[in-house]
Amino acid sequence: MDVAAAKAIGAGIAMIALGGVGIGMGQIFGSLIAGVARNPAARDRVFGLAILGFALTEAVALYALVIAFIILFV
Repeated sequence: MDVAAAKAIGAGIAMIALGGVGIGMGQIFGSLIAGVARNPAARDRVFGLAILGFALTEAVALYALVIAFIILFV
């Protein structure tokens, strides 16, 4: 196997984490909408926690992207 092909396959495998990130973000915002629909008075408290969860989940995507770039270009 050629080294360039192995790097492309490795970067593709590193991007599998983005599927989990997409599912996680869907869960976070779906739960936010359900929670606010049930108790609109708790919107401010729940929204802050949802944004924190979004930021932490998005960090996983950025780490996966960095790892893919490292595999491809180093």
